[in-house]
Amino acid sequence: MSSIKKSSSKKLELVKDLSELFTQIYGRIEWEIRYNAAEELVYTILSQHTSDINSERAFKSLMERFGSLDQVADAPIDLIEKSIRHGGLSKSKAPRIKAILNQVRCELGSFDLDFLAEMPLQDAKDWLIRLKGVGPKTAAIILCFSFGMPAMPVDTHIHRVSKRLRLIGSKVNAEKAHDLLEEIVPPDEVFQFHMFLIRHGRDTCKARFPKCDECQIAHLCPTKGTF
Repeated sequence: MSSIKKSSSKKLELVKDLSELFTQIYGRIEWEIRYNAAEELVYTILSQHTSDINSERAFKSLMERFGSLDQVADAPIDLIEKSIRHGGLSKSKAPRIKAILNQVRCELGSFDLDFLAEMPLQDAKDWLIRLKGVGPKTAAIILCFSFGMPAMPVDTHIHRVSKRLRLIGSKVNAEKAHDLLEEIVPPDEVFQFHMFLIRHGRDTCKARFPKCDECQIAHLCPTKGTF
């Protein structure tokens, strides 16, 4: 067996062991739709560089103010900006939201993105990444959270924890990590594994002062105690 195949086999086994342990620690996390795909696109823009609480408040305020994405797309930028103030960076996010909604509506005649669920995963990613301002993370969030497709969004927590567990190389950037993690996590476990890694990164494997002495998966971590 080649060294590459051995490495891949070890990572597959590690993912299996981690999934079992995380399930014992956090319980199973079942997928359920959060927003439709176009709404998720807007929500993802609002969530950048802010907390979940602030982005939820901003999205709720936006939809209460305008009622529909059509109305948001037609609204003056300054009114959009006022309605999403809770989310922070409203001056940059408002024109981005308006522009991307108008791009989608111009191309499709609506905001119905359900056709993406019928496409092969990579084709669906490619379609979304065509949109101005949409990168691998945003595309993966939409496909994973709105359709339950096996796309792995990689945020700062997942990137950090994956490197420390050696699921990916220490020099792999977040963009490349999306594809590498999708290769080793079973498709039907991608959403749950994504949520597990985020939870573990927030609660235990913190960027500064990780709680290695309290970590319940420390025996599987090759970098424990080195930070």
